Amino acid sequence: MAGGGGGGEGEPEFQIAPMVDVLLVLLIFFMSITSAQVLKIDKSIKLPIATDALKKDSTRSESVINVRWDAATKKATYVIDDRIYPELPDLTKALVEAKKAGEAKVAHGTNPTFRAVIRGDREASAVSVSRAMNCAAEAGISDIAFSTTNKD
Repeated sequence: MAGGGGGGEGEPEFQIAPMVDVLLVLLIFFMSITSAQVLKIDKSIKLPIATDALKKDSTRSESVINVRWDAATKKATYVIDDRIYPELPDLTKALVEAKKAGEAKVAHGTNPTFRAVIRGDREASAVSVSRAMNCAAEAGISDIAFSTTNKD
């Protein structure tokens, strides 16, 4: 009586081609996710220092508001996903759309964990950061976090 499947004597051969295929698919997947996250972060912003800050919870759907500060004009510029919003009502509309997209993506309904992350330049005025918070509140976002760094 023949025992289960192998077609002959000797040790089974390890197939490397399927492993390489799976590895390449995973690599492409992680590269696409990483590049989407990098677009949200403005490298020109110098974040304030907070030595006791907690690490970010990355399980939530969020919108990142970059508050750039121009020292020469003493004026803030608001950026979401590499798009500049010179007027605050436009920023509010963008946050409303981002919240709707985030809610649809996560749970097909209200998403109590959707949040706005404000990345304000360390030289930015408190008023400019407060305006970004007000825009988030007007968009119906009650969970707001601030991005900082723990070293210079």
